[in-house]
Order: sequence, then C-alpha cells, then structure tokens
Amino acid sequence: MSAATATPAALRVAVLVGSTREGRFAPVVTEWIKGHIDRRDDMHLDVVDLAETPLPTVLPAFGQPPAPGTEEALALVSPRLAAADAFVFITPEYNHSFPAPLKNAVDWHNTQWHAKPIGFVSYGGISGGLRAVEQLRLVMAELNATTIRNTVSLHNAWSLFDEDRAMKAPESDAAAKQMLDQLAWWARALRAARTTHPYAA
Repeated sequence: MSAATATPAALRVAVLVGSTREGRFAPVVTEWIKGHIDRRDDMHLDVVDLAETPLPTVLPAFGQPPAPGTEEALALVSPRLAAADAFVFITPEYNHSFPAPLKNAVDWHNTQWHAKPIGFVSYGGISGGLRAVEQLRLVMAELNATTIRNTVSLHNAWSLFDEDRAMKAPESDAAAKQMLDQLAWWARALRAARTTHPYAA
C-alpha cells in the first residue's frame, strides 16, 4: 500500500533487509514479501535496505559524541524505525547466524524496537535460515520487542522462484499470509497499548 493511499489507521511496517553482500539474493525475497504487503489494505510499507542506507560500524564510547557523519547516516534510518508499528526482518543465514550489518543496525537503536512486533522472513539452503531467526529472537527479546511465532522460512530459496522472480511454492505464499496476519494482530494490539500507556523501558 503506497503512502498516498494509506489510511491513518494503516499499520506502518518497516521491512529491514539484512543482507548487504555483493550478489545477494535478498532483493528477490524482498520483492516477494513486498508484493504480499502491498496487496493488504491494513499495512503501509517502508523498505529499509541496509545496502542502500549503510550505518557506521564503530559505535561511540558511552557518553561520547559519535564520529563525523554518524548522525547523517542514522537520520536516514532511525526515524523510519521509530515511526514503524511493526517490522519484518529479511535475513539469510551466515555461519549458523544472521549477517553482521543486521546486528549493527539493531545495536545502533534501542527504543525504536520497544513493544513492537517483528516477523521474520529467512532464506538459505536446507535450513532455510531458521538458525539465524532463532538467534534474532534472543537479541530482540533483550530489546523489549515481540517476535512472531510463525516465520517464513525459504529452504533452498533459489529453487523457489522462476526466472521472472515469481514464487513457485504456494505453501510459501500461505506462510507469508499467516505471518503477516499475526503481525497485524500484534501490531494493532501493541500500538493501542503504547497509545494508552507509554512503554516503561
């Protein structure tokens, strides 16, 4: 759903693209889940691609100002995360975990995640990125986020799309719908709770 047609009640969903590797498969997966969100009338989409909005990799010492250029880089990402009612993380699996740029983006932020739901779309070989998601659940729990039980896991992801980047596996489309339905439920519930009672960090 475009910004022009989104209603005030529409849920603002930030899709965080976690892979920045050259030749990455992430754009294919992103376009697919974007299509699912665009077809909904209850969600407004914002794709935050860490390859297009890279963040510094050196965090400042506690109480010290950030390095030059840091505030400008964060300005392209942080307000969008703060405005989101919910998130979808798109992640491959690297060495039984998730990519360093995704962890870096998580660590640059804190309150932006509080009392908000996160759905996961993972991809990879036989594991489908599930081990990356399991580690992300632990990290995001520390940041007071709520992770959605049902995930979208694309096993041997490269074989699931045709030459036009269209999904060939109907079970994956069904999984995406179920995850987004649950994400919407949690996003509405938590948005109402945050509005009535600001989250106590």
